[in-house]
Amino acid sequence: MAVSAPTSTRNDVNVNSTPAAAAAADATVTADRFLKLLVAQMRNQDPLSPMDNAEVTSQMAQINTVTGIDRLNTTVQGLSSQFMQLQAVQGASLVGRDVIVAGNKLSIDESAAVAQGGFELANAADAVKVEILSPSGAVMQTLNLGAAGAGVHSFDWPSAAATAASGLTFRVSATTGGVATTATALMRDRVDAVSTTGTTFNLELASSGTVPYSKVKAFN
Repeated sequence: MAVSAPTSTRNDVNVNSTPAAAAAADATVTADRFLKLLVAQMRNQDPLSPMDNAEVTSQMAQINTVTGIDRLNTTVQGLSSQFMQLQAVQGASLVGRDVIVAGNKLSIDESAAVAQGGFELANAADAVKVEILSPSGAVMQTLNLGAAGAGVHSFDWPSAAATAASGLTFRVSATTGGVATTATALMRDRVDAVSTTGTTFNLELASSGTVPYSKVKAFN
């Protein structure tokens, strides 16, 4: 006659449990094992050389610290998840708005016949130059903007017959005392949607694609 093997649910892990529940279970098991080891150690100690009270207290403090950190990590994970959900809800209001991000595409206002762009300087510069480029990369015009401080700046260029479909771009360079300083081209882009990836909140932009929210320089 076949005899079925005894089953035990002790220390079984529920595959449907949440990370928080699993972490709490692990912490409980760890604390239980520690206390059992401590009790066994005390029972089998040398009566003539008992454990020092400070040593016992130190061991208890260590397990409490580990348990506390584990609970703190679980709490932080929960708060992070809630924060991401809140960002996604608030981010929905950004759809349809313009943002300023890194990029070199000129924004054309056809009604005003003006093209706009921007740049960010890592340090103050005494000479800033913007080159307007055709779709093939040829320089159409050069704008000498003079000195500018560190931070975000914008510029306008009379675009004449240029349209949004012209595909015009620009290039920025800056120098201080004849030495080049970091200049990052900035452009206006439209928010089409928002999304989340792991712990990152992203904006889906019309021209730039997926861009982390943290990379946005300004809103229009």
